[in-house]
Amino acid sequence: MSKRTKENEAICMFYQSTRDSSVVVTGTQAILQGMAGDGGLFVPAEGRLPQLDVGRICGMETQEMAAEIMGALLPEFSAGELRQMVRNAYQGRFETEALTPAVPVGDRYVLELFRGPTSAFKDVALCMLPQLITAARVRQGVTDEIVILTATSGDTGKAALSGFCDVPGTRILVFYPEEGVSPIQKAQMTTQQGGNVTVCAIRGNFDDAQTGVKAVFRACAEQKLLKGSGLRLSSANSINIGRLIPQTVYYFKAYADLLHAGRIQAGAPVDFVVPTGNFGDILAGYFAKQMGLPVGTLVCASNQNDVLTEFLQTGRYDRNRAFHKTISPSMDILVSSNLERLLYFAGRDTATVRRLMEELAEQGCYRIPDSMFRKISGEFWAGCCGEAATKETIRQVWEAYGYLMDPHTAVAWNVAEQYRANGTGRPVVVLSTASAYKFPAAVLEALGERPDEDEFLAMDRLAELTGVPVPANLSGLRRRPVLHRDVVNKEEILPYVLQKIGK
Repeated sequence: MSKRTKENEAICMFYQSTRDSSVVVTGTQAILQGMAGDGGLFVPAEGRLPQLDVGRICGMETQEMAAEIMGALLPEFSAGELRQMVRNAYQGRFETEALTPAVPVGDRYVLELFRGPTSAFKDVALCMLPQLITAARVRQGVTDEIVILTATSGDTGKAALSGFCDVPGTRILVFYPEEGVSPIQKAQMTTQQGGNVTVCAIRGNFDDAQTGVKAVFRACAEQKLLKGSGLRLSSANSINIGRLIPQTVYYFKAYADLLHAGRIQAGAPVDFVVPTGNFGDILAGYFAKQMGLPVGTLVCASNQNDVLTEFLQTGRYDRNRAFHKTISPSMDILVSSNLERLLYFAGRDTATVRRLMEELAEQGCYRIPDSMFRKISGEFWAGCCGEAATKETIRQVWEAYGYLMDPHTAVAWNVAEQYRANGTGRPVVVLSTASAYKFPAAVLEALGERPDEDEFLAMDRLAELTGVPVPANLSGLRRRPVLHRDVVNKEEILPYVLQKIGK
């Protein structure tokens, strides 16, 4: 739903809560709020996404494409404003002007999303989100300082810290599971400089961190804890629609790469296999499909924490299961927040979504109606991959193609192999979400080497063994001092946040 507002004569696209269709805001308001006050997530009002001219967009260079797609979802900003924001976000910060190249590996393509400043796919969105929040703050006439609260399973934290470091009018607090990220991921966060950044470990897993951050939003909204403080909360997690919007771009970019390579004809469907934890990355692909991109099947790849695989195969979501710490820690998640948005699109029924989320909070599980399950089943396929198979996949792909992948990408490659048994014959794009050097010990072990306990020595050995260069942003970590050492229990997140922001 979009219309011209009287206030500024701008074209607005409206967003509503997944749990109450009467909670409606503009795109800039949704970005500033992060999540709806009723606990729901913002989606395009009435589930209507703009339709794009895919052929025209696929003829654009990457930054022009990004501005065009994001402009369709955020029409409050002019084309000129978006082009400038895109330049500010990406120019000179990625290893290639293509930002996210799709490279052929065997008979499929790997979409390399790790060529940004922190070597993870989150850079695509989190270089852009500070630009969006800053511009939205101006557009809404907001003078309050924006406090960004973020839970991370590894990659979001550093990408958000890098993106928001010393951005005027903002502060950022990142919470990560103390024992649930790789040593390299931890070093990226705990050495982060910046006068407006705070990093804190929690005693628990990512779900505990995410639940704690959501509880802070609820408490501040219900108890008006920040009233009159000159502060307001927002989020850099994918619960913020401003995180998802930039991620839709690389699906269009991948399709354009296949077109230009002669791998497909215009209009031919392409399947995407996505290593999935919080369901944001794959949901961006669903958005792209709803906007007209010829996406065939979206394949959800899970690790040993296979809650999403079970859901997409049965319609039952159940987080009441063992939590596994794996070598693909960014997928070690049992409560996938963005799935709530898909539930809304599958039924356009906010009352049902609200009921299901209440059941999840109270009982830890829910089952969706058959009509919703049929709709979702027509769009998605799912598979999972255990630890041994992940390591074997890393080794096999290296030996067969000389391509080095991290454990999350290996999970997706393995599930892509499972999916091929369906025999669709369509081109397959595997999303690669992180550099192998963020998990050097696990990758080195997968290649048959005994890794050193020091991850930096493992990084050196992996480079020596493969000849694949270490990203500069990672190789320099060992020389940086640790600046953030705080650790709290999950129940202490709210008082910690209030203390840190001076309340």
